Amino acid sequence: MKTLKLRIKDKHIKELNRLSGSVNFVWNYINALCFEHLKRTGRFFSAYDLSEYTKGSGEYLGLHSQTLQAINETHAKARKQFKKAKLNWRTNRPDAKRKSLGWIPFKKSAIKYLQTRQTGKKALKSTLQLSLSKGQKLLIDVFDSYNLSLYQINTLEIVQDSRNRWYACITVKDFPKQVSGKGSVGIDLGLKESATTSNGDTLTIKQTKKWANKLAVAQRAKNKKHVKAIHAKIKNTRLDLIHKFTTKLVQSNALIVVGDVKSRSFTNSMTKLAKSTYDAGWFELKRQLEYKCKYAGCQLEIVNESYTTQTCSCCLKISDSSPKGRAGLGIRGWTCAKCGTWHDRDINAAKNILAVGLDRLAVGIPSV
Repeated sequence: MKTLKLRIKDKHIKELNRLSGSVNFVWNYINALCFEHLKRTGRFFSAYDLSEYTKGSGEYLGLHSQTLQAINETHAKARKQFKKAKLNWRTNRPDAKRKSLGWIPFKKSAIKYLQTRQTGKKALKSTLQLSLSKGQKLLIDVFDSYNLSLYQINTLEIVQDSRNRWYACITVKDFPKQVSGKGSVGIDLGLKESATTSNGDTLTIKQTKKWANKLAVAQRAKNKKHVKAIHAKIKNTRLDLIHKFTTKLVQSNALIVVGDVKSRSFTNSMTKLAKSTYDAGWFELKRQLEYKCKYAGCQLEIVNESYTTQTCSCCLKISDSSPKGRAGLGIRGWTCAKCGTWHDRDINAAKNILAVGLDRLAVGIPSV
């Protein structure tokens, strides 16, 4: 399974805001109900128990019965995941101090794909039919960059972002697994380059730094709309760059080895590297590699990267000339004092990370 995120046309905003208000009402009701039941009995309600209390309410709220079930299941799962007796209240009132972004879940039986049509030379738009209460239907048009006609739709969640734009997050069944290449690659995660491979390919993001001046001007002018637009631009560009980088890696390799560097090691007040670390997107890069490798039949290994920067990838020795610690972060290239080989800092580390991954494999690289 994979998820496609498609922008919904703005003409549906009013109706979606109304439905999200009904979803919030149900959420707050079962939230209070579960908490009162816990105080009286010391036990939690399951999603099945909650369905008994919400049965038939969709007729008055304009929601499909499957949507009510999805809300109950999500609440029960979130309460268990976060280990809380009561979850946060949801509200979409404009004057609320803490406004919840809209969310409307639909199950497979409430979704029907109607058509995909071409608008312009390349753009596609698709129409989906969603079931509400009493046989009512909601037709939504989405900007379709994936061509939904090629997929089998499973579930759908309509979500809102901070700029009051709505998106359809559609889970679909994958195509048959792709055949990966027979190569192998190591990846060194860093700050100057977010990722460097043992083949010499690099991923450079630095979107926060690129937009810093415009963001500061908008914040001083208290232009909230412009600030949200810049933050969205930074986020979307970062995701796009990481998607392109990870897709290329998965398509051309059978084994991918990544170092286990942790963001929290660089985000404390002593290092002054927090902004650069968050902008590098290490967690997102690993997350994408994990599910894409699973989808493509590629093997992903997370290894301990200790001393991979200091060790020469040719003679496997740590010399006096190698960069060491945070004080050596400025050293981008060095010559091994043992064998005389010149190394690019990041490529050398990526080669060592790949070597560690190969040693960890008990049966070698899987045949494809």
